[in-house]
Amino acid sequence: MSLKIAFQMDPIGPIDIDADSTFRIAEEAQARGHSLFYYTPDKLAYDQGRVTAKGWPLTVRRVKGDHFQLGDEQVVDLAEFDVVWLRQDPPFDMGYITTTHILDMIHPKTMVVNDPFWVRNYPEKLLVLNFPDLTPPTMIARDLETLKQFRAQHGDVILKPLYGNGGAGVFKLKAGDSNLASLHELFAGINREPLIMQQFLPDVAKGDKRVILVDGEPVGAINRVPAAGETRSNMHVGGRPEKVDLTDRDREICARIGPLLREKGQIFVGIDVIGDWLTEINVTSPTGIQELERFDGVNIAEKIWQAIETRR
Repeated sequence: MSLKIAFQMDPIGPIDIDADSTFRIAEEAQARGHSLFYYTPDKLAYDQGRVTAKGWPLTVRRVKGDHFQLGDEQVVDLAEFDVVWLRQDPPFDMGYITTTHILDMIHPKTMVVNDPFWVRNYPEKLLVLNFPDLTPPTMIARDLETLKQFRAQHGDVILKPLYGNGGAGVFKLKAGDSNLASLHELFAGINREPLIMQQFLPDVAKGDKRVILVDGEPVGAINRVPAAGETRSNMHVGGRPEKVDLTDRDREICARIGPLLREKGQIFVGIDVIGDWLTEINVTSPTGIQELERFDGVNIAEKIWQAIETRR
């Protein structure tokens, strides 16, 4: 089976080919005989009933500094493709949301991965709210006094943007920290969105586990350990990946959320688990494939493509 595949992603030039999950997915697709096309989100358009993209035929290779080759630039009708990958990184702003609306117009005849309707309705820090018994105490609010009351109840907390990513703008506030009002003022000056506050989990010092699910089934995990002096474990900010096994609690969490992910067309998902608690369900542009493949020797990209090819 040879499929026409389009990747909607951030610029391919600067990516780290030893870490980038989109590159690994494209590499596996090419090895399976699929043809690749690449474009950036700003090149997506709705044009008189057609969903188009201006981009390039793509060839990838695992050579640092020479990891891709582009064909001639062209405008394509995405309805003529078999699969479109929605793979640009957050922030989950109105630009991101608009791309999901446009891609909705061709899905499911053209398979969009992950399903854009549910990416739009289930962003990382909101889908977990459907499982309050699996998560640490959590509040989403914009009102400062409401946030203060939550902190008074739960002591040390994590405060972060509701639609951020990669550990940006994440703050740990101790019970007596006097900076909450200043941080609230800072965030309020940037946008009109609520903030998310969660009870701080001391187990984060042991690592923030990223569990990868393919079509609702867990396929492995990596542990991300914060750098010295850091609360954040994201690899974007210096977190160190470690080999780790799935625990019974991890499997319990996956068994609860997996059927919903499968039903809603969320084929490639990464969840974050600290200790025994689920903190995020990442559906927009999850990462971790390459680290997991190196640690476990399992071809996760192959499993992803097998799930897609089965549905095609």
